[in-house]
Amino acid sequence: MGKSDVLIYDTTLRDGTQGYQISFSAEDKLRIARRLDEAGFHYIEGGWPGSNPRDMRFFKMAKEIEFKNARLTAFGSTRKPGLSPDDCPNIQSLLEADTPAVTVFGKSWDLHATEILGVSLDENLSLISDSVRYLKSKGKEVIYDAEHFFDGYKNNTQYALKTIQVALDAGADNIALCDTNGGTLTWEMDEIFKEVMSLIAPEYLGVHAHNDCGVAVANSLSAVMLGVGVVQGTINGYGERCGNADLISVIGNLDLKMGKKCLPESSIRSLTSLSRYVNDIANIPPLKSKPFVGNNAFAHKGGVHVSAVLKNTKAYEHTDPELVGNRRRVIVSDLSGKSNIEHKAKELGIDLGKDSGMSKKIVRDIKKMENEGYQFDAADGSLSLLMRRAIGRFREPFSLESFRVIDEKTGNKSSHSQSTIKISVGEEYEITAAEGKGPVNALDNALRKALIKFYPRISEMHLVDFKVRILEGSDGTAAKVRVLLESRDDSEEWTTIGVSENIIEASWYALIDSMQYKLSKDNETDNLQEENE
Repeated sequence: MGKSDVLIYDTTLRDGTQGYQISFSAEDKLRIARRLDEAGFHYIEGGWPGSNPRDMRFFKMAKEIEFKNARLTAFGSTRKPGLSPDDCPNIQSLLEADTPAVTVFGKSWDLHATEILGVSLDENLSLISDSVRYLKSKGKEVIYDAEHFFDGYKNNTQYALKTIQVALDAGADNIALCDTNGGTLTWEMDEIFKEVMSLIAPEYLGVHAHNDCGVAVANSLSAVMLGVGVVQGTINGYGERCGNADLISVIGNLDLKMGKKCLPESSIRSLTSLSRYVNDIANIPPLKSKPFVGNNAFAHKGGVHVSAVLKNTKAYEHTDPELVGNRRRVIVSDLSGKSNIEHKAKELGIDLGKDSGMSKKIVRDIKKMENEGYQFDAADGSLSLLMRRAIGRFREPFSLESFRVIDEKTGNKSSHSQSTIKISVGEEYEITAAEGKGPVNALDNALRKALIKFYPRISEMHLVDFKVRILEGSDGTAAKVRVLLESRDDSEEWTTIGVSENIIEASWYALIDSMQYKLSKDNETDNLQEENE
């Protein structure tokens, strides 16, 4: 890997795990660490080995892995008051982790030293100095995290500066100034960094920003513009409270906007897949509006916008989505014009022909259905079927004759759902029954059971997510509902929609669209292969 202008320090596996609903097993952490190393990250903070057995287990497993680009880093606190580094379990656990680099945090805010840690200001300086000097004597690269530095600086400037000076004098290789509470605005941080840089050269400084005021990425980028060479953060901005600086956005901006080399070009082009990979392991749905990598980051809905983008993408896009591994999307809704439909059809691989009247007809159909509660901007699967039906390129793979769903609950026992369904495929009929954990699951199981005789590949698909939304609540339990189903097979993920006052019926509409999309997609793939042969 070539020389970088900015070093990327990832703390997803430590600081990121403090976020709400984020929990990684040791195996999960190892998978993420390997992916980050492949991407060319410079530092990967694996966890706090002295705080829990899981992190110690991770470091034990990591010893068997050869990291090609990243320096694996163990995190911990300075020595405990009253203990020497030799006797302090915090310090010794860092050595046991056996990583080439260690990060220790200490108190830069006098309030934390005296009121939280309960030591004198002089003793706090000794904790920092002793810990850094000891770890350097053991041959470690030492990063010192100056916790709450900006709050400390604003409260007691001279003392905050003393805390980082003693760390530097003890041999710290890098001093990360931390906005731990996330309350420092960019202009404030700039001024403080400039003051610090009058005493300490920028190459010895790093930035660690939290997002409580929504400016963690801006603070990190501004610090780089001032000369700071190491940026700490997490993938997708995971972290306690409002999270940490999102390294996905930091990296995208550094490379594409600021001309600062931080990762190889191939890794920049894989930012979208990296973001989603960590989302999947964390079992957190991707944020569609996330800059650079979200599904909606390059999505266009207004007809005027789409018409302009078709002429010149720069009209409404700040960069090429392919540079970060994303893609342009045209959203179809009741705001759509002819340009939306034609571009969306092309995106979905549907040839509408040269007749502009077909596009106009589809626009009318969509606007009529959205008036009834449908919403196609999040349901490409159903939209694809609508277009194929309009141009006569869709053959119904099956027809519903009837279905029945029974949900029974007795006493305190769990409810019991059963579904019976009758479908026809050509001249053949199939009647099946199935049970499920709920009425929709029972209906899904029964339909699959009926279809698999005719279409064995239906077993390749499974449901990923199921969302229900009340469209207008004034009718209470009789209100119309919208159901969105996300489905996936080995090659693709798609979303379908159903709307009705009856939640079972709405689910059915979304369910049959999902099945029909899968079968239609497979049929086209098979036909294409036959043509190539």
